[in-house]
Amino acid sequence: MRILVADDDADLRALIGFTLMQAGFDICTAIDGESALQAFQRDSPDLVLLDINMPEPNGLRVCREIRGRSPVPIMMLTVRDVEEDLIEAFDSGADDYVHKPFSPRALLARVRALIRRSEPFDSGPVTAGKLRLDPEQRTLQFGAAAPIRLTPLELKAMQLLMITPGRTVTAEKLLLHLWGRATARERRTLKQLIYRLRHKIETDASAPEVLQTTPGAGYKLVAD
Repeated sequence: MRILVADDDADLRALIGFTLMQAGFDICTAIDGESALQAFQRDSPDLVLLDINMPEPNGLRVCREIRGRSPVPIMMLTVRDVEEDLIEAFDSGADDYVHKPFSPRALLARVRALIRRSEPFDSGPVTAGKLRLDPEQRTLQFGAAAPIRLTPLELKAMQLLMITPGRTVTAEKLLLHLWGRATARERRTLKQLIYRLRHKIETDASAPEVLQTTPGAGYKLVAD
């Protein structure tokens, strides 16, 4: 498996590369946003690590550009512990993040966890009532309406919700499915993710009929 490491800090880039190569991964590197996009096009990595604050285009812009081309797993590296930055990263199409400074061992564990979570439940379309989810195209269609494009996190959340329509999926199960952990920060991000999904699939997102909240428990999909 090949991993693209894009960070303008040469020492950190070397440390990450050494750690991943010792674990058996093939590595390609980039020092800024432009070279990251070139490396992605040239080397076709299976996973991407992007520093949010690397030189222009920054990591968020690179993430959006890559996400427009590919569903490859993307992990953001950030020195700022700011919730708005993380929400913007997920909105840009990132799958996970890790704060600097981090230990090589912790980073490797997060990379392996992201690889495991990136495996789809099923490569074929999934239906629940009037909803049809196409994982390959990353689209969701409600009845005869036009398909809606989903981010990777939105897709993963809908996959889990659609295999148990009409039944509550706990917030903890969704959190572990999406990020492998259930901290307060991920809980807030999950609420933002549900909010975005409702605005895509509901007639009135303020009074959801399809993606409903089960108070004190989680969420359920009502797609009849």
